[in-house]
Amino acid sequence: MNIELSTEATDYGTAALRAFESAGGDRLLEVAEVDPAGRHRALESVFAGLGAWDLNPRGDVDELEAAAALCRSAGHWGIPYPVAERLAKPMDLDVDGLVVVADSGPAAAVAGLDLRWSAVSLSGLRSSVTVLPATESPRTSAFVAPLDLVPIDNGGATDLALGLVLPCWTLLGMLDRALELTRAHVLMREQFGRPLAQLQGVQFQLTDAEVERCGVEVLAKYALWSIEAGLDEAVDDALALRLAAVEAADVVFRVAHQLHGATGFCDETTLSWLSRYSLPLRRLPLGLASTGAALTARVSRKGLTGLFGNAPVAVSEPAAVIR
Repeated sequence: MNIELSTEATDYGTAALRAFESAGGDRLLEVAEVDPAGRHRALESVFAGLGAWDLNPRGDVDELEAAAALCRSAGHWGIPYPVAERLAKPMDLDVDGLVVVADSGPAAAVAGLDLRWSAVSLSGLRSSVTVLPATESPRTSAFVAPLDLVPIDNGGATDLALGLVLPCWTLLGMLDRALELTRAHVLMREQFGRPLAQLQGVQFQLTDAEVERCGVEVLAKYALWSIEAGLDEAVDDALALRLAAVEAADVVFRVAHQLHGATGFCDETTLSWLSRYSLPLRRLPLGLASTGAALTARVSRKGLTGLFGNAPVAVSEPAAVIR
């Protein structure tokens, strides 16, 4: 079992990072908040140049890995667009994307986009979607809008696994960036005549956050491999990944805000924007406790297999916390 992404997928992710940076980088999120309807126009040429919507993650392993790398790069810049949801679209429905929804109060961060959506619940029920008007501004809603669903069928197991895993890659990209910003901050800021990074308490906090991020990265690669291999427990692995990702996000963003201090909550700081727009990924379709309950209900007494089985897993070395 080798869960590392291919060289081609990694290179594609790097190209996507550069393309988003050239298109505006952090400014893309700020502009989208002011002009929600224009966020599609602002990014259309970037996605076209990357061939993003030509990827077929359901039909080709290499393209599935490329889709994951693209989601991670989008998360790094906090791209205000449902990249993962579009890449997860079902092939047998005439839609532009797929969202995973809860059984009650379905919602998704798809407000202001002229796109056709389908939805899948955690029970595998697929539905057609009508996006209702958002009840709040993008600043407070992060583009989340309520959904009106009309059931289609119960054939959404494959949809569910992919629909859960790809957004976790987006969230992983956000965790990458949050720690990157925090490392830079503690290396630059001084206290008692030396950089914050030299304080033992700061090093411990960053180490804890990095351990959480690394764990999510390994689980994200494994859950992707689980889909590639067509394992029966792919949905279990996807839920386990989501549980770990949401829990890690709580730790990483808490540490990042603590070490940034009050400035971490100001719009002059990139972390503030990234943290705010990570909330839909962390709360929808379910938050931490509800995701844990859903996973427990699925695996019951049989437990998880995955990374705890007998097959050796190839993973990369973790990076140093403070360079």
